[in-house]
Amino acid sequence: MTPSEPATPDVPTPDVASPDRASRPARRGPSTRAARLQRAEWPLTFALLLLLVVAIGGLGPLLEGTGWWWLMTLAAAGVLLGCAGLRRAGLPVFLGPLAGFGVLVAFLTLLFGAGSGWLWVIPNGETIDRFRDLALSGAVSIEQQSTPAEATAGILFLLCIGAGVIAILLDTLAIILRVPALAGLPVLVPLLVPGLALGGEANLQALVLTAAAYLLLLHVEIRMRRADILSGLPGAAPPGTVAPARRRVPGALGGAVVVGSVAIVAAIVVSVATPVLPGGGLTGGGPGSSLLFSNGVSPMINLGQDLRRPDAEPVLHYRTTATRPPYLRLLTLAEFSGRNWTAGEEPGSRASAVDDIGLPPALSADIETRETITNIGIDDLAARWLPAPAPARSVTGLLGTWSWNESTGSITSAGDTTRGQEYTVTALTLEPTAEQLRQAEVEYPAEVRRSLRLPAETPALIGDTAREVTAGTATAYDAALALQKYLRGSAFSYDIEAPVGDGYDGGAIDVVSTFLEVKSGYCVHFSSAMAAMARSIGIPSRIAIGYQPGTLSASSSIAGIGRYSVDTHDLHAWTELYFAGVGWVPFEPTPGRGAVPAYTRDDAAAVPLGESGQTAPTNSLRPENLLDQNTADAQADAASPADTQAGFLRLGLLLVGTLALLLLPAVFRVTRRTLRRRDIRSGRTGAVGAWREVTDTAIDHGLFVRETETPRELAARLRALIGSERGTVSGEEGSGAGGGTVAEALDRLLVRAERSRYGRPGGDAQNSQAALLLADLDLVLRGIHSGSGRRVRMRATLLPASLWRSGERRIGRPAANA
Repeated sequence: MTPSEPATPDVPTPDVASPDRASRPARRGPSTRAARLQRAEWPLTFALLLLLVVAIGGLGPLLEGTGWWWLMTLAAAGVLLGCAGLRRAGLPVFLGPLAGFGVLVAFLTLLFGAGSGWLWVIPNGETIDRFRDLALSGAVSIEQQSTPAEATAGILFLLCIGAGVIAILLDTLAIILRVPALAGLPVLVPLLVPGLALGGEANLQALVLTAAAYLLLLHVEIRMRRADILSGLPGAAPPGTVAPARRRVPGALGGAVVVGSVAIVAAIVVSVATPVLPGGGLTGGGPGSSLLFSNGVSPMINLGQDLRRPDAEPVLHYRTTATRPPYLRLLTLAEFSGRNWTAGEEPGSRASAVDDIGLPPALSADIETRETITNIGIDDLAARWLPAPAPARSVTGLLGTWSWNESTGSITSAGDTTRGQEYTVTALTLEPTAEQLRQAEVEYPAEVRRSLRLPAETPALIGDTAREVTAGTATAYDAALALQKYLRGSAFSYDIEAPVGDGYDGGAIDVVSTFLEVKSGYCVHFSSAMAAMARSIGIPSRIAIGYQPGTLSASSSIAGIGRYSVDTHDLHAWTELYFAGVGWVPFEPTPGRGAVPAYTRDDAAAVPLGESGQTAPTNSLRPENLLDQNTADAQADAASPADTQAGFLRLGLLLVGTLALLLLPAVFRVTRRTLRRRDIRSGRTGAVGAWREVTDTAIDHGLFVRETETPRELAARLRALIGSERGTVSGEEGSGAGGGTVAEALDRLLVRAERSRYGRPGGDAQNSQAALLLADLDLVLRGIHSGSGRRVRMRATLLPASLWRSGERRIGRPAANA
């Protein structure tokens, strides 16, 4: 054949003319893929399971024990193995994610439905209600616990949902879509969460183990595809032929390894960099915020961190008609596990609207009450709990959706925060006398008796001290007074640094015991000690978290009503004890902080509950005057937009980083194509490099290219894909690169590639015509692209399968002088 002769052979070779071979493109279809899925998915499924269970181990710094890990592993195994089994039984491939969701719901119903589901695995209305309660309880526990947190039932429920959802994503990406390299993205979630929550660096050990499991997944995928070649599936080598020796394919494996390695490095960088970006939290929590699992006020240890800030930062301001400025309660902690105090919402409790809040259920008609109005403006606080005087009757002016929970007495929002809020709280002040408190009965309802529980490992020192201090008292009220007086006595000192330096910070049961020995701490320790000692002698107790009344600004008085400013140093914890006929009564056990309620002083004067001993002007301000003052206070205390800008900057950086991570496969594929074109232009690879690019492009567009497939077989299948697309490239007459159809350009590339590989050295002069070779290559690539559907083209661009799938490399390195 001379250079001027057409590139397409005159006589078809058996490879092309064979009816069996020619019909293979038609045989490649859903049946082929289904057969491959049914036969060869188990090794990949177990590799995915190993990857996930290793990755979720990265949550270890956040949670106590290992029981949560085993439960998450069980959930992941149930989803992955269940999906594999259903597909093996003949489930259509496209139903895979739906099947995974069904398996997850059945698993959750079995473990968390408490027998409410039909046949224990099919949820009903009661199961859905229980799931809702568990989800709410878990979210509240996450926000209220310090780390490592106790894995409560609600937290375990959320963890299992997370493990199941990630398992569904892994199954979809690696088995259904056949892009296992992207399976590394979902498992970044459990690896990044500890760094974001704790503000520390990435867990290097977890990252290394996850990286090893990820590379094992890629290796298993490549081995499975090679095994398919020799398994007799449709499109494999004909029976009786000798399969060529399998060789390593560095391009596919190398591309997957590079993509995975870059993703792992990116995970480390994001985990290290994100906590130190400006703005406090992911949404830009300012100085008034602290970070545990979310933005805003976090109890116990985080409360101490706020108190230890060297400079107080403004949190809120308010004006009130109360005769004495009130404490502003955020939340109450009634459930004590021994390590953490949590809200412990009563099962089945429901939230109600904040515009009409009911009276405290235990309030007797004999207790005098007085209504007050407090107008509050938030300066710099991002929390899900609303600071308000207690007990509140209504809240108006809030932006977003807020609700009041009867069991905790807290006003919360699932999707909104306090940032920038201005609202008015109508509240009751209760005025019991000391005698009424002394006469309170000691028979408590069931929901209150939950606040008598102490962990089994409670040190004896707590109960012994409580009984010693309250010896000789006749009533629960007198015992409460004795406990408060003991903790406020000269033997104890207020110190926010000593617990940290001596290693007994927080409100855990062993911390309370140590505090009673050391006798030095701050409000968290005093309130925890009084609550624990009260429970040990049979008085229901809980801890309230909120703010002290703040500081009165005399210069901003309007109509005799002063403006109070509250900052981060006013964050406080106090004890509330239950008295029948009154409800939850606050006590102040912390010396040097707040004010002792008047009903606990020797004169036992009647003073409204929830109000401090500070004196405020007695002039009454009408509600409409308070509402009119909203705008003036907001203008006087407008926060700088810097915090908001920093929050948007941080969110923007995270979005950009995530987008860059998702575009890594596309970037790597474009880089490979560019390098190949450079080598073709320089003459280093010539037609061999061009055919490699054609093969990879075919793989990217959904063609399964077998290792045993010859270039002519692939060309025959490509002709069926590109059809008779017209080219747009014209060449010189007789050059062998003239214009024409894409199929003709494909034939020219095929002949040149075969000559370059099998011809005599220097026998293919056309390889020196790099420009014409690239023109044919571009024409073929455009033909493959335009011959595919829109979805296929998009997947070929964003998720190029040639990075992790081994294709035909039968035309290997060109001759030395090609």
